[in-house]
Amino acid sequence: MAPQKLYAGAKLREMRNRLSLTQKEFAGKLGVSLPYLNQMENNNRPVSTTVVLALAQEFGMDVTELSSGDSERLISDMREAMADPVFADDVPPLADLRLTASNAPALARAFLALHQAYRQTHERLASLDEALGREDSRAQASPWEEVRDFFHYCDNYIDAVDRAAERFAGKDDMRLTVTRALSKAGVSLHMKDMAELRRFDAESGELWISSRMPPQTQLFQMLLQVALLEQNDLLEATLDFAKFQTEEARAIAKMGLANYFAGAALMPYGRFLATAQDMRHDLELLSTHFGASIEQVAHRLSTLQRPGAKGVPFFFVRVDQAGTITKRHSATRLQFARFGGACPLWNVHRAFETPGQFLRQLAETPDGVRYISIARDVSKSGGAFGSPVRRYAIALGCETRHADALVYADGLELGKTEAYEPIGISCRICERQSCHQRSVPPLERRLSVDSSRRSVLPYDVS
Repeated sequence: MAPQKLYAGAKLREMRNRLSLTQKEFAGKLGVSLPYLNQMENNNRPVSTTVVLALAQEFGMDVTELSSGDSERLISDMREAMADPVFADDVPPLADLRLTASNAPALARAFLALHQAYRQTHERLASLDEALGREDSRAQASPWEEVRDFFHYCDNYIDAVDRAAERFAGKDDMRLTVTRALSKAGVSLHMKDMAELRRFDAESGELWISSRMPPQTQLFQMLLQVALLEQNDLLEATLDFAKFQTEEARAIAKMGLANYFAGAALMPYGRFLATAQDMRHDLELLSTHFGASIEQVAHRLSTLQRPGAKGVPFFFVRVDQAGTITKRHSATRLQFARFGGACPLWNVHRAFETPGQFLRQLAETPDGVRYISIARDVSKSGGAFGSPVRRYAIALGCETRHADALVYADGLELGKTEAYEPIGISCRICERQSCHQRSVPPLERRLSVDSSRRSVLPYDVS
């Protein structure tokens, strides 16, 4: 089979602009002619082996980034947006969406932002929300969604914050390290029986941590406070770079970055990556080794995307009992629905039925890609009798080509087609014609209804 040609014009232009080089200067450093570079940047020619080697040698670029990144996410997001009924009569073919994601990613993101604004305005009008008359009439992404998309398109990896956390962690005991850091910052640490996880008084310099919470949660909250105090300049610089539209989004993102620092310090990149590989990504062993929760470990595994030292590309998702996705990230080709829940055939929904157990699933998406998925319920107690218990389910997975690196793949029939369950992204854009769990018809297909017969679905998908 001939090797797949690599078209990466948008990434070449992005790198050249970042280096402030003209096309002529860039072509000279890559050892190609100016017309040839121009054709590669416009995806009229594939990136040659000579150019790939020059990028690695001359600029130290991780060449795997040329074939990864935003394209698959953009295509998935655009397909979902195009499933909106407003486009029902004029849905562009998948080939056009691929061209847009590859050649004009900025245009694709602008389209997604416009559709998101339209959707939010439509929902406000449909619900007759009284607040509509009091709010600014300009439709824009909600702060929460804006921050979610920021991390989504950063591959859930923030290099500067991650490396700062790794330097902070050092090699000493983490609880001792964080206690020293708080003392150095003039903070008095107190454990208190309270419903709040953490409370900090900037004037008195007193930090209270809930004694009801498990030790890993207490340590995480202490690290989060260190991030807000010691790493404030770094966090603010990162926020300046992101250019959020509202102060609310910036505030949410700052807490997200502080949480990122805490997780990266608790599980420092180099040590965590090496240990995860040695333990074959056993979540329970990693949880005990690093003093972190199962969810924290699973989430950290999905962030191991450092150029030149990447881990297994995982997807990570958390859902609530209603099936709504509350956290999502994918370093794989599998992309989650931006709105609503996940495919009901996915094992993450069954995790609520088997508390305290790991469920394994071999799954295949409509594009023919096969995955191994691990799901488990996660309960978060309020720490006292009568306190509400928050229940979630998490799923972590990767393509089966990485199965040898996972202890959870042992004993599974990876080569048996019948072992794989068919899953999708969301019913509205799923191409499967005979799914017994379909909730709504696919918008890109014609339907036929035969009143003389009834199968699992009340219609046939052509």
